[in-house]
Amino acid sequence: MAKVSPTSGPGPQPQIAGTAPVCRLGLIGRGIQRSKSPALHVAEAKAQGFTCTYELIDLEKLGFGLERLPELLQQASEQGFAGLNITHPCKQAVIPLLDELSPEAHSVGAVNTVHFHSGRRIGYNTDAWGFSESFRRGLSGASVARVVQVGAGGAGAATGFSLLELGARALVIVDLDEARGRRLATTLARRFADRDVRPGRELAAELAEANGIVNCTPIGMPAHPGSVVPATLLRPDLWVADIVYTPLETQLLRDATNAGCRTLNGGRMAVFQAARAFEIFTGRVADAERMLGHFNQLASAPETAI
Repeated sequence: MAKVSPTSGPGPQPQIAGTAPVCRLGLIGRGIQRSKSPALHVAEAKAQGFTCTYELIDLEKLGFGLERLPELLQQASEQGFAGLNITHPCKQAVIPLLDELSPEAHSVGAVNTVHFHSGRRIGYNTDAWGFSESFRRGLSGASVARVVQVGAGGAGAATGFSLLELGARALVIVDLDEARGRRLATTLARRFADRDVRPGRELAAELAEANGIVNCTPIGMPAHPGSVVPATLLRPDLWVADIVYTPLETQLLRDATNAGCRTLNGGRMAVFQAARAFEIFTGRVADAERMLGHFNQLASAPETAI
């Protein structure tokens, strides 16, 4: 069982004797070949005058299941990685394999960043801050009085936490796995006892009274085409956010734009969570604006150039 560390922070930057500083990083997840994390971290390190390598550890490409996660973490630690980003479907499965959790990771119940420091594995969640910062910039002034969230996995845990931190008074969580939706709602309701947090079943009925909706599932990515919300349920007074960033304009956001909704894509969240993770891995402050500019360049480039 992982224990909570209230003070765990970035450790010293790794170095190879006689050379410029170097930092070895990676990402564990399934279907991650289009991830922009490698380019973001490598470019930010170069801008700061040191070398970063970033490897994709793709469960799909390797033919591995979650049962190989302990082995992959152990190998990364032994091979001198400074840390790993963690994505679907590993953000909750990784927790029992860690020595410590940051307070936010403990509150969220999901980890997307693991730092190897002094022989220990320390788990963080930078997704929650990444979504909050993205929302503040991209949907400034939007009401969060009543929000519907689709998806209750690791990303959904972070986003739900963020919405409540942003002031949501009512949060309805809809998930195809109703038991998972109930578990997340129960966890968040315990953390935010003065809010109305509950699982939902019928999306149309829940959206009728909502101010906004967030997609926290992989639906909308190239491997999972489509939208979690029928276009007929969208209306101009509803804001719509999607954490998917490949592509930036998902079917959901395209439908929402056509319906006259304010929209928020997953790009800024991807950048801001990466900036915070970079600081944890390297002990150096990331230039989030520079990283955002680099992300925009990547996003506008032909897919073959990414």
